[in-house]
Amino acid sequence: MSGGRITPPPDRPYDGSVRSQNPLLRARDAVWNPTPASLRLLALLGVLGNAMIVATGGAVRVTKSGLGCPEWPRCTGDSLVPTHSPEHPALNMAIEFGNRMITFVVLAVGIAVFVAALRLRPRRGDLVWWALAQPMSVVAQAVIGGIVVLTELHPASVSLHFLVSPVLLIFCVGLWVRAGEGDAPPRPLAPPAVRRLSAALLAASAAVLVAGTVVTGSGPHAGDADSRRWGFNIEDVTRVHSVLAWLTAALAIAVTITLYRAKAPAPAKRRAHELLALIAAQGAVGYIQYFTGVPGALVVLHMLGAVLMWIAAFRLHFALRDRGPALVTPEAPSRSTTETPQPA
Repeated sequence: MSGGRITPPPDRPYDGSVRSQNPLLRARDAVWNPTPASLRLLALLGVLGNAMIVATGGAVRVTKSGLGCPEWPRCTGDSLVPTHSPEHPALNMAIEFGNRMITFVVLAVGIAVFVAALRLRPRRGDLVWWALAQPMSVVAQAVIGGIVVLTELHPASVSLHFLVSPVLLIFCVGLWVRAGEGDAPPRPLAPPAVRRLSAALLAASAAVLVAGTVVTGSGPHAGDADSRRWGFNIEDVTRVHSVLAWLTAALAIAVTITLYRAKAPAPAKRRAHELLALIAAQGAVGYIQYFTGVPGALVVLHMLGAVLMWIAAFRLHFALRDRGPALVTPEAPSRSTTETPQPA
């Protein structure tokens, strides 16, 4: 030791803990040398990315930018990126192209999740399958997005394009939850009646999402001024959507009450509270947009709320069973930022 400063041994040069300080190396290790915690973080990024792309897709729709890039996979006939076009305003082209670029970000996260699941030691086979579904689903989503453009925003293809996201979120949320728990046989934390109510809640939530696409496909936000719409009466399909939403709310309340009566664990009750709060907020946004002429900003918020409700419903369902604690794998030894002081 010299002047109070720690001097490393000559055969072990001090590197300032480059691994712990460099974010690029930490990100690389999270994928290439994953731990259950880093895999779970990557899975959470997948959840957030797929929720975000729903919101940006809604922005494309309400700004009438759906055909901002009129070709696929190119943006225009001879360019992969937006170019000047008298038929397509630059802002609409930028919004649609930006949404396409976010798809590549979500795909990159999906690939990283899959690689991390493959390299996790000990390898957990079910996590690999949960992870593989993510990049494959994003590719499918991109292909369907191309069909949306080539069919000039037909409401059926637009609805399918949206509904792929909730399906993909099943795998994202499943991996996020499973990466944080063990592989013991599932142990129920609630009576069978509660689990049946939870399954019914998921079915009702799915029905609300499908009905919501019909409402949007019949309303004013087609994604482009000249796009085809469904021929349904907007008030009729809105009533169907509303009834299904109230059914979902009633099932969520029933699940919450039965959780308390069954003295379920606190985490399950918290998931139920989160879902109820999201349902209340989503209902408020839905009624406000109905009575204010369906403003575009509220449509985007309502779409985002729909996927957040879907995520919350699945988290509640997973919280009704326990699979033991996650296996903690030892991390590779790294150099400390300081050495043990040597006698002067």
